[in-house]
Amino acid sequence: MGCTLNCTFCHTGTQALVRNLTAAEIVAQVQVARDDLEEWPSPKEDRRLSNIVFMGMGEPLYNLPHVAAAIDIIADNEGIAISRRRITVSTSGVVPELGPLGDQTQAMLAISLHATNDELRNELVPLNRKYPLEQLMAGIRAYPGLSNARRVTFEYVMLKGVNDSPAEAKALLNLIKGIPAKINLIPFNPWPGSPYACSDWKTIEAFAAVLNRAGYASPIRTPRGRDILAACGQLKSESEKMRASERRRLDQAALAPTLASEAKDAPAA
Repeated sequence: MGCTLNCTFCHTGTQALVRNLTAAEIVAQVQVARDDLEEWPSPKEDRRLSNIVFMGMGEPLYNLPHVAAAIDIIADNEGIAISRRRITVSTSGVVPELGPLGDQTQAMLAISLHATNDELRNELVPLNRKYPLEQLMAGIRAYPGLSNARRVTFEYVMLKGVNDSPAEAKALLNLIKGIPAKINLIPFNPWPGSPYACSDWKTIEAFAAVLNRAGYASPIRTPRGRDILAACGQLKSESEKMRASERRRLDQAALAPTLASEAKDAPAA
């Protein structure tokens, strides 16, 4: 819950990290979804819950032991039974953990890229200062099991006047050359105080056309949840972490009138 990466276009990143989820908490989310959809037993042919993506809030590779354990449970044929090829882990680029992720989970890989040069990516994704694009791309090319059947997904948020020009599209093609991949184009979802705006729809379509002509699938993600600040990059809880001592103080203050009343009404000894 929360995040430490501070990507400048992401509202989620403005919420400080509270803690990482356990494997049990991750798996429970899948179970609850299955319950709501009434999709037990697991092998139902027409199930709607068919793919799992680790993304949304936080960096999965900073919690790899629990992520890997959760994937083992989700993929177990005697349990939830979702194929590892239908499980994707999205990362901002924690390069040393890419190999272990592939070795331990055999999950599909998604990369939050958003820029084609270090100068801009340093601004948008500060983690890039630690693991610049040259290191990141080398790590992706070495990802275990990478093939035409197991393509990398590159996620690219469309920011008006920042990273959305045809020149940037061509630079993206050059950056990922030779990597089996598809590119998800994500219209920026605005949030209060954000310094960015979403690219115009025609600009996004022109960007996608450059990628399509080069042979890459480049779907444009349909924004959902913008009206309640629940779309991609908007996830942030309105509540703040409260220290246990502060919570006790508030609880005691709330109980004080009741305790005083009970003391007043109590019979004399």
